[in-house]
Amino acid sequence: MSADDAVNTPIAKDSEGDDPLRRIRLDKLETLRGMGIDPYPVSFSRTHQAAELDERYAALPPGAETEDQVRVAGRIRAMRNSGMFIDLHDVSGKIQIFSHKDFLSTEDLALLRLFDIGDLIGVDGRVRRTPRGELTVNATALTLLAKALRPLPEKYHGLADIELRYRQRYLDLIMNPQSRETLRRRSLIIAQMRAWLLARGYLEVETPMLHAIPGGAAARPFVTHHNALDIELYLRIAPELHLKRLVVGGLSDKVFEINRCFRNEGLSPRHNPEFTTLELYQAYADYTDMMSLTEQIIAHVAEIATGGLKISYGGTAIDLTPPWPRRGMAELVLESTGIDFLTIADAAGAREAARHIGCAISGTESWGQALEAAFAARVEDRLLQPVHVTGFPRDISPLAKADRNDPRLVERFETYVYGWEIANAFSELNDPLDQRARFEAQMLARAAGDEEAQPLDEDYVVALEYGLPPCGGLGVGIDRLVMLLTDNPSIRDVIAFPTLRPR
Repeated sequence: MSADDAVNTPIAKDSEGDDPLRRIRLDKLETLRGMGIDPYPVSFSRTHQAAELDERYAALPPGAETEDQVRVAGRIRAMRNSGMFIDLHDVSGKIQIFSHKDFLSTEDLALLRLFDIGDLIGVDGRVRRTPRGELTVNATALTLLAKALRPLPEKYHGLADIELRYRQRYLDLIMNPQSRETLRRRSLIIAQMRAWLLARGYLEVETPMLHAIPGGAAARPFVTHHNALDIELYLRIAPELHLKRLVVGGLSDKVFEINRCFRNEGLSPRHNPEFTTLELYQAYADYTDMMSLTEQIIAHVAEIATGGLKISYGGTAIDLTPPWPRRGMAELVLESTGIDFLTIADAAGAREAARHIGCAISGTESWGQALEAAFAARVEDRLLQPVHVTGFPRDISPLAKADRNDPRLVERFETYVYGWEIANAFSELNDPLDQRARFEAQMLARAAGDEEAQPLDEDYVVALEYGLPPCGGLGVGIDRLVMLLTDNPSIRDVIAFPTLRPR
């Protein structure tokens, strides 16, 4: 579009009906175009951000003026004295703009009168510090970079509507510094995880999001249809089986992926159907190696993100200093309820024991599912300090090696902090015959109505028949970890665009 075209572009009708505030801004937009000003220019070359100026001129005394010319840009967040003083915010902070007739042309003064809070502008000017100590740019030229057609929420009340914050995250980020800080710290945490692993010889890889067979975890998948192939495909619930294929192939002894998974489940403060995980596999390692690795990587990112290993979440002091305790699931249930599931021989007895302590039991649960239900009901939410929970039942862990001492259990742990699972790891099952038998048991459970039981992945079993070395695997829930390290109460606070019910 040419400049002439821009000037002659018709003003869109007000999509908000007769909103008078928006109408006023639309009228200003029309006036700007009538003046030959493009309210949405292509670019603006700035020289500094606000924080850079603060640092550079930290020693400039009150009342001092310089001849230093700078170009800054940002969003107008406040205007005083008819725009003589403007608080201009960029991603790094705030800089005050002094707009006075002694320094601005007649054209710029006319442009200034058409500015509103929320507009994005560029400013050329000289740096000074006011007698009151405020670092300021004396504007010598003004450029409108984007005319805001909607007013921002009122400054002192901010954006208090939680639902609106999630639905219009861009508005939340404009108004709430804490929201910006949370998402920036999330980025830092992920970057530090990646750097930590790369420095230790892990190879970052990518595996498919679309799976022909949903596997790698117990969860209901999202289903989609590929038109050209005329087949159903599933959004992945876990990358596990593809990552282990890469280890079989010898791509690397250490692989990892940081990416999205999708599970067709309910929403809660700790559950979003679309979530981010770190998943890694290391050849010639077992689940005890994964425990140490979990502690090291979480301690590392915690120290970077929070400045230490002693944090506070929801008012509870939490110490992330390794090493963390290792407690068996049945041991914890016994401690809490007085019932020792390891002395119960069959599924019927385990169901009755779980029912006795108040678990909702349908009557079809296996021994391991009953133990897991007892753990979830009576133990899980009490695990406030970091702990590795070991001794998971074999019948709910189809991809983990059997425990060396008790064949009913597997070499698996989940790491809990503040009552949440934040990591899950195995000594990976690499016996193809055992794996096939486990998948077949899962298929029977699926046929009996367990929608989360895993289907048989024939190609994965074939891959194991070519030989998977002894292997440790680990998955870390990044969203929950970010919640913990930023003291946010809901997973929606740490995901830029959480899943919401349409209005």
